[in-house]
Amino acid sequence: MLAIEYHKYGTPEVFVPVDVKRPEPSSNEVLIQIHATTVTATEAIFRQGKPYFSRLFTGLTRPKLKCLGEELSGVIVAVGADVTRFRVGDEVFGTAGPEFGANAEYITVAEEGVLAYKPTNLTHLESAGSVDGFLTSMPFLRDTGKIQAGQKVLIYGASGSVGAAAVQVAHHYNTEVTAVTSTGNMEWVKDLGADHVVDYTNEDFMTNGRTYDIIFDAVGKLTFTQCNSSLTFNGIFLEAGFSIKFLMQSLLTILGSGKKALTAATGLRKPEERRKDLEVLKELLESGQIRPVIDKSYALKDITEAHRYVDLGHKKGNVAISVKESVA
Repeated sequence: MLAIEYHKYGTPEVFVPVDVKRPEPSSNEVLIQIHATTVTATEAIFRQGKPYFSRLFTGLTRPKLKCLGEELSGVIVAVGADVTRFRVGDEVFGTAGPEFGANAEYITVAEEGVLAYKPTNLTHLESAGSVDGFLTSMPFLRDTGKIQAGQKVLIYGASGSVGAAAVQVAHHYNTEVTAVTSTGNMEWVKDLGADHVVDYTNEDFMTNGRTYDIIFDAVGKLTFTQCNSSLTFNGIFLEAGFSIKFLMQSLLTILGSGKKALTAATGLRKPEERRKDLEVLKELLESGQIRPVIDKSYALKDITEAHRYVDLGHKKGNVAISVKESVA
């Protein structure tokens, strides 16, 4: 089967197509023929090996995970002897798990992994493209931010994968949503559910005098110090990025009273917790309360081009990869 691997850190040109043996499911696994996956900003970081602290997770001198791709949508083509949740022919979506590997034609995933039946009203590309942003923004806002109806919530970086999902999640909780994005994205971000949209090229939300109960930096570019004056007395600053400096600052706010600076390792949650959120996502997608945002799609063989586009830092929502259509 075709898989796309990388054996060294670097630019998108490090990817190489390889012919590998199709995996066989163990007793508690299902074998999925992948129809679609995605390229996320996280995978771009893994590919580059930068910032360097990311190599603590990916390998110090060379990648430990040779095949990237976390989100997926596809069809189950074989099941292990002990599998009871799924059958051959079931359409599913979810994540590949901590080992990644969805940049390939087939993958095995544990039955109790982060898998659910694919939304009936979406294509495989749309289904795969809906997972990353929601499984990140939902636990950030619901569990860490303790979002409540009637609150004022600001989403910074509202046009990215996580940001676009966060706008919809905050709207779902009946909050007053302010989205920060660029001029060209204002209308469609408002269409996602934002009550107010700030064009950061013309206005600085940190100096306009408005305050928010939650500020969610979905792209990891702000600091708690910058946003302090824009938070209410007990406001919460949520940071999707990671740095030692932020963790130290977060600890200081946790020990004190009033405003908090918090982050969440959403990708490290237990599979059963993530699976429950995936089931919630499926219901919201099928009811139309949440919708996927696909900026561009590429064939698996063109994944280098997809990474080049993600590296530009201007994607709107998700970049999807069509896998099944890449089969010769």
